[in-house]
Amino acid sequence: MGSFITHAIPTLFALLAAASFATLLWQWGMAALYPVHRRAAVSASGPPVTVLKPLKGREPQTEACLRSWFEQEYDAPAQILFGVASEDDPVCPLVRRLLEQYPGRDAQLVVCGEKLGANAKVSSLIQLQRVARHGVLVISDADVKVARDFLTQLSAALAAPGVGLVNCLYALANPATPAMRWEAVAINADFWSQVLQSRALGPLDFALGAVMALRRESLEAMGGFTVLADYLADDFQLGNRLAKAGLRVILSPLVAECWSGPMTWRQVWDHQLRWARTIRFSKPLPYALSIISNPTIWPLAWLLASPDSRTAWIILGMLAARALAAQDLQRRLIRRWPGTPYMALLKDLLGLAIWICSWFGSQVQWRGTRFQVLPGGKLRALGAVTK
Repeated sequence: MGSFITHAIPTLFALLAAASFATLLWQWGMAALYPVHRRAAVSASGPPVTVLKPLKGREPQTEACLRSWFEQEYDAPAQILFGVASEDDPVCPLVRRLLEQYPGRDAQLVVCGEKLGANAKVSSLIQLQRVARHGVLVISDADVKVARDFLTQLSAALAAPGVGLVNCLYALANPATPAMRWEAVAINADFWSQVLQSRALGPLDFALGAVMALRRESLEAMGGFTVLADYLADDFQLGNRLAKAGLRVILSPLVAECWSGPMTWRQVWDHQLRWARTIRFSKPLPYALSIISNPTIWPLAWLLASPDSRTAWIILGMLAARALAAQDLQRRLIRRWPGTPYMALLKDLLGLAIWICSWFGSQVQWRGTRFQVLPGGKLRALGAVTK
């Protein structure tokens, strides 16, 4: 029995290392084939669009992000609605100043004072929709900065037959601290290649929330934003419900830039843990199996179980490939080499800790409030986060 275990454990870890390496190559290949950043030729005029921008607080990069929406080069009417929960929000003076600087834009600051669900973002979206005048809605997070042709490209993609929602990849544009560079590997290397892998396995049944475009009639047919008001993963729910209604959720090659203020290790840890628990409650089985694809821990486990020179050289090659893949994936998404190749290995080691912690507990921190995530992904507010 002891001899069997002695041989079985190294074999098991070797198989897991091989599986994780094959998955890495698959995701890397999917990204290499994907026409990221490619623009479509657009000849027809787009439909009238309303952009919904829920806001909370202000960061140094907020002005540039909001200004990018004022500077859209769009050949049809475009309404921009900025939603805040209170007139005392520090972002309000900035929005009012931008409204003065762009008097020709159909833009408005809307105070969304009603609390219509546990998800404050969706609560604002419900109230912004009441003011929206157009049949195509574009939902965008506060920290998103986009190119001037973004609305043109999104509306053209949405016009394709059977399409219910267009979303796009996103990148962490300014990883200014070591902790943010750790998160940049998760977002700028791993996440988008994993999305492409999922897309290769079948039609998308979820959406990425940085920027989403859909028709108002499709939204209202599924019950409107109100049905999302108590969910943590409102973007997942939105895409999933539209897919179940028989509409296609498609991915645009465009990349939205997410600009964040400097974040500490604790802030990034909380963000990653919230993200992990979001996925765990949204797709529990795929999330449980996702640990198999960790391309660092299984080769290291194999080395510990079989510490010979031949195994060590194989594992060294696997880890070097992991670091190179992360560098190349980030280069493709953000169009520059990121540096710090060791961060990919650190991200995988910390990713194991995040994965384990995500199963122990159901609380997350979001927008200054602590929530409990209930079965099915709904939220229950527990109170303000104490500092």
